[in-house]
Amino acid sequence: MSPWVYLSIAIAFEVAGTLLLKASNGFEKMALGMAAIACYSVCFWFFAPALKAIPAGVAYAVWAGIGIVCVAVLSFALFEQRLSWLQMALISLIVIGAVGLNLTTDIHAAKPETIETL
Repeated sequence: MSPWVYLSIAIAFEVAGTLLLKASNGFEKMALGMAAIACYSVCFWFFAPALKAIPAGVAYAVWAGIGIVCVAVLSFALFEQRLSWLQMALISLIVIGAVGLNLTTDIHAAKPETIETL
């Protein structure tokens, strides 16, 4: 499976975990809080193989950028949370940076790093 597919799945579970955490209302709704923890666990399970081929900084920037946009849009739809124009503009800058990193990264040239090489 492509490292970008792994990253996409990780992002989807991270977004789901964040929304479930919000819905748990600070773990007052324990089942939703536990579901959030499960989603975060699955997220990292898929994020790890993505990091084998995608540089960590790029993978994390793309993950965070897409996650921020998805959570912002879904929070508006599900929780009626609104953002100001300035907040939306600043989120756009994050997305532009994530897309730029993605477009300028050759994952085939990246060498897998191990603890020994760090």
